[in-house]
Amino acid sequence: MSTLYDIPLHTIDGTPTTLGEHRGKALLLVNVASKCGLTPQYEGLERLQKRYADRGFTVLGVPCNQFGGQEPGSAEEIQTFCSTTYGVSFPLLEKTDVNGVNRHPLYARLTEVPDAAGEAGDITWNFEKFLVSASGEIVGRFRPATEPEAAEVIGAIEAQLPS
Repeated sequence: MSTLYDIPLHTIDGTPTTLGEHRGKALLLVNVASKCGLTPQYEGLERLQKRYADRGFTVLGVPCNQFGGQEPGSAEEIQTFCSTTYGVSFPLLEKTDVNGVNRHPLYARLTEVPDAAGEAGDITWNFEKFLVSASGEIVGRFRPATEPEAAEVIGAIEAQLPS
C-alpha cells in the first residue's frame, strides 16, 4: 500500500507534486474556501505557519468548492485572494474534491481517520484540518469549527514537530 507521500497532487499553479516534498515535516492539511464564514481562519493558519515553519512544520491549503460553492474562483483568483487578503505564505494545492465520487485519493485516506469524538467519514465543511506527523502518519483530525490556534491543535502540532 502506498503512503501519503506517494499520492500524486498538483500545486495551485498545476505543477505536479506529492506530500513527499514535505517529508520530515509535520503538516496541517486544510480544505479552504475564500467565501465562507470560516475564511478568517486563514489568519490563524498563517500565524501557525510563521510560528512553526522553522521548526519543521507547514500548513497546506487545499481549495475546495464542494460546500455552498464557496471557492468558485480560478487558481489565479484564489492565490491572489489568499496573498492579498490574508498574507498567506503557506503552499496551496489545486482545487480538489474532498467528498463524493470524485474524492481525491488524498482525501480518501484522510477521511478514514476519526476526530476526537471518534467520527470518521466525509468532510463536513470548509476548514477541516488534518495533522500529519513528520513520518507521514495521520495523527489528528479537527472539525471546521475548531480554530487553527485552539489549544488542542497547538498541542497536537507541538507534539509532532521534528525539531
